[in-house]
Amino acid sequence: MTLPKVAMLGTRYPDLDIEEAGFDGVAEIVLGDGDSAESILEVASDATVILAGNPPVFSPEVISKLSCQAIIRSGIGVDTIDLAAAKEAGMWVVNVPDYGTDAVAFHALTLGVAGMRRLVAADAVVRRGEWGFLDLRPMRLPSSSTLGVVGFGRIGRRVAELFRGVGFGEVIAHDPFMTPEGSGVTAGTLDDVLSGADVVSLHAPPPDDGSALIGARELALMKPGSTLVNTARGALIDSQALAASLAEGRPAVAALDVFDPEPPDLSVFEGVMDKMIMSPHTAWYTEESQDDLRRKSVDEARRILAGDRPRSVIVEPGT
Repeated sequence: MTLPKVAMLGTRYPDLDIEEAGFDGVAEIVLGDGDSAESILEVASDATVILAGNPPVFSPEVISKLSCQAIIRSGIGVDTIDLAAAKEAGMWVVNVPDYGTDAVAFHALTLGVAGMRRLVAADAVVRRGEWGFLDLRPMRLPSSSTLGVVGFGRIGRRVAELFRGVGFGEVIAHDPFMTPEGSGVTAGTLDDVLSGADVVSLHAPPPDDGSALIGARELALMKPGSTLVNTARGALIDSQALAASLAEGRPAVAALDVFDPEPPDLSVFEGVMDKMIMSPHTAWYTEESQDDLRRKSVDEARRILAGDRPRSVIVEPGT
């Protein structure tokens, strides 16, 4: 009997132990980088189900040449998949939204605290053979500081809990779709969060119209000396506007795990790199969160192969 084919594109795991155990006797696994339309089609044109990491981009043209039942995004964001084209092609589009919450929240806390304490700048002082904290002022205690959270879903709520846990005196949250009732968090507009917070942490999707959520106007609202943290989507922030605002000290520090594009064009930030803390889209990663993501991706694929409804549906065929 010929087994159905599961194509894994751009996942880059250290091994396939979880996938081989999960698909044993159920499906054949094929691998590909998925970093171009050609490489996607070379590996996955005849696949029954596709598991997609971050790199593959499923344009209408690519989707029209696939015969799969489903594209499973091994992650949260589905902005690399043309959802209208997938719907027209009769494909499921599924994501895995409930993994890595603690990992991303902990990374946001780490970036925020590092920004507050000016750790990159302090490290540079010592490396230059200098001493003292004159150039690092001002720094304040968490108890006199306010956290602003933009996007109050699973991750945003956990971020608020962690910052409160290290002593932040107040948390303001903005989310047009959710309220912080019962969480000890104050609801506010986006402008309230930006103007009132000492650390602003982004956990929202980009606007539907493709514009940046945080542009020059929004950045100008931020407090002098504040820290802007982004572990959500690089497209949330206008990079050119951020570079100009960093030069003016609003915010004083940008702590970024995500960029647009990735890898980033760092020439945009020439002259303000000393005011930035950067990591290469690693907020989601711990060994535990990676294993959880892999198991949940396999489980979704197995449901589809068995003719069952997947758990987290973005696009459903025939609706």
